[in-house]
Amino acid sequence: MRSGAVTRPPSAAIPLAPAPRPPSATSGWVAALARTARIEAEPERTFPRVIDELAARYGAAPALIGTDETLSHADLAARQNRYARWALGRGLAKGETVALLMTNRPDYLAIWLGLTRVGVRVALLNTNLRDRGLAHCVTVAAPRLAIVEAGLAEAWASAAPHLAAAPAILWQGPGAGSLADASAPLSGAPLEPGEAPAVGVRDEALLIYTSGTTGLPKAARVSHHRVMMWTHWFAGLVDPTPDDRMYNCLPLYHSVGGVVAPGSVLVGGGAVVIREKFSASRFWRDVVETRCTLFQYIGELCRYLAAAPPDPFEGRHTLRLCTGNGMRPDVWTRFSERFAVPRILEFYAATEGTVSLYNVEGKPGAVGRVPPFLARRSPALIVRHDVETGLPLRDAAGRCVPAGPDEAGELLGRLSAKAEHSFEGYTSAGETSAKILRDVLAPGDAWMRTGDLMRRDAQGFFYFVDRIGDTFRWKGENVATTEVAEALGHCPGVIEASVYGVAVPGAEGRAGMAALTIGPGFDLAALHAALTARLPAYARPLVLRIVADFAHTETFKQKKTVLAAEGFDPARIADPLYLDREGGYRPLDPALFGAIRAGTVRL
Repeated sequence: MRSGAVTRPPSAAIPLAPAPRPPSATSGWVAALARTARIEAEPERTFPRVIDELAARYGAAPALIGTDETLSHADLAARQNRYARWALGRGLAKGETVALLMTNRPDYLAIWLGLTRVGVRVALLNTNLRDRGLAHCVTVAAPRLAIVEAGLAEAWASAAPHLAAAPAILWQGPGAGSLADASAPLSGAPLEPGEAPAVGVRDEALLIYTSGTTGLPKAARVSHHRVMMWTHWFAGLVDPTPDDRMYNCLPLYHSVGGVVAPGSVLVGGGAVVIREKFSASRFWRDVVETRCTLFQYIGELCRYLAAAPPDPFEGRHTLRLCTGNGMRPDVWTRFSERFAVPRILEFYAATEGTVSLYNVEGKPGAVGRVPPFLARRSPALIVRHDVETGLPLRDAAGRCVPAGPDEAGELLGRLSAKAEHSFEGYTSAGETSAKILRDVLAPGDAWMRTGDLMRRDAQGFFYFVDRIGDTFRWKGENVATTEVAEALGHCPGVIEASVYGVAVPGAEGRAGMAALTIGPGFDLAALHAALTARLPAYARPLVLRIVADFAHTETFKQKKTVLAAEGFDPARIADPLYLDREGGYRPLDPALFGAIRAGTVRL
């Protein structure tokens, strides 16, 4: 049994396990390569088929542990197969789409696994969205059917008026007519040859939404090949065993929380503890009592934990590894020293991206590197960025200019016909085309734009710098300023809105700030209520600035750069400032700003 596995009851006092000797960087890469080697050789072996294999091997061992139910490996396979047969009986055809709007729970995974087993594509809808934002995501997916959790009926109702063609709805939850009830009489045995359409790794499995750099969420196409690569590559890096349990409180509608985190651990025969959301006050007790050895993070969660008061359970955990993205160097140091987690595996990737980076060596602050022996397999390029145009800078010959050591530039990923380097794109052909950059280093070559500024040091480690364009990242979510500005524009008394991200002392990413010109009928309380109804919490502006007018370019574009640089310090800004605090927008004065800067008030 691996060092760190828990063998005593959760109520017992559990001392910190001695830190195991971390594996060499080379061994992690080799294991990842070994686990993914079968994917191309066995194109019919999709992840739902892997679930059947795991059931045969691990049987009654727990696989998914929720608050209301636990599914063993055998239970998960049986449920996915019943859902697959239900889809066939319902007449859902290969290539058709079903939308899924549901909170975190074991059944979430069983649903998309079962439907994708028979070739149905599943669109994973963000449960925070409402109104036009949710309607947009449904529209671009064009589902024949939507499976909606009964508790999210209000969210669905807010989107319904904005749908030109509403799909049929199957409510999931207690009561007759739910998917669980409809599929209960069906067999849970593996599907027989010829019982379902042939589905291979090149077929589409999921639509997962990403904000991109501008506008409303984009629906990224995710093939079965991508699902297999994500789950098996990370299994190689994490090295899960049946003794491992992964604590996962990230949204299951995201690629990391919903595919990478659970899939990589299931592949090794381990279990995933699924929670609906993160709670800093309950985190350590929950980790200890559920006997977790792994934790999937985003940097913001680690910052919350590192800033939280001492917890009597924090010294009793048996975590051997934390893996995720977005952990800042200062948080990394405080987190690792305070909680003594033996290993942190930071990585960089995007749902639709063709380039990914892994910090197997555990260098604080770095998002990863590409070892020399993988340089041809995982080509990553940083090119100089033109701030004026928002595009990569090109030389006199029309080629992009590679950035030098420690010079910030946009990260690109090379495209090719190989599955691991192919850009599967979005449901929109125009949005897909806009992400591809051609003639970068040579005539006819093609690379994918990540929209992220990176720098690389002399040792080859990559470091995240910032997002390009109008999107900023807050609370682990990408926020498109155009969507927020549109919501503000619907509020009474708002004449014009300029939305941008600003740095907050001690916080990850950028918080939303909006500068407004206002007229008759403007009311702060009404504005807050309207934004609460229209936008998820992470997208609502944290700070408001009331301005007399905006500076515009000659093409009538707002000059946001100056506003963003000024931030929200009342000592520098004469305009009225308001902070979203205690359920409404309150005046932001120098004393309150000082408390934020000192860390006594956290946002």
